[in-house]
Amino acid sequence: MPLLINIRRLEHDNEVLRGQLPSVELDLADVDELIKVQKPLKYQLEAQKLDTGILVQGNLELTLDCECVRCLKPFEYRLELRNWACLLALEGEEKVSVNHDCIDLTPSVREDILLGFPQHPLCKAECAGLSKKAIGKTKKTGGAGKSKEVLPAWAELNKLKFK
Repeated sequence: MPLLINIRRLEHDNEVLRGQLPSVELDLADVDELIKVQKPLKYQLEAQKLDTGILVQGNLELTLDCECVRCLKPFEYRLELRNWACLLALEGEEKVSVNHDCIDLTPSVREDILLGFPQHPLCKAECAGLSKKAIGKTKKTGGAGKSKEVLPAWAELNKLKFK
């Protein structure tokens, strides 16, 4: 169920919205191959009607399942949007659509969550990346059962001599 605000209720008093929004409602699957959204969004919001719009303020929290760009280990990243605010226009060019006296807040929330995604998810700031064993030399068996070391591609390129 999307995150809806009933504008008729706002005519009398501000509306407080608290709860969780399932991750499928945010439509954030396959947005980033290193970031997965599988846990629900937790929200605490207050909506109030203004002359030409609706002001929504509050906090959003979402736990992201990430993969470190350096070491490829899975980790959780807690995305917190504190003092989040959104102005939904009821008139003019940017007015939001009203369906059965309700406005869907989900697209605005989704947009700001996307902007809060980590650009390069790291499990920790001092992450050294993959171990040398994982990216270093490997052994291949040569002819006559002998084993020889194969250097990484860059080492082979460094042997080239240009005139």
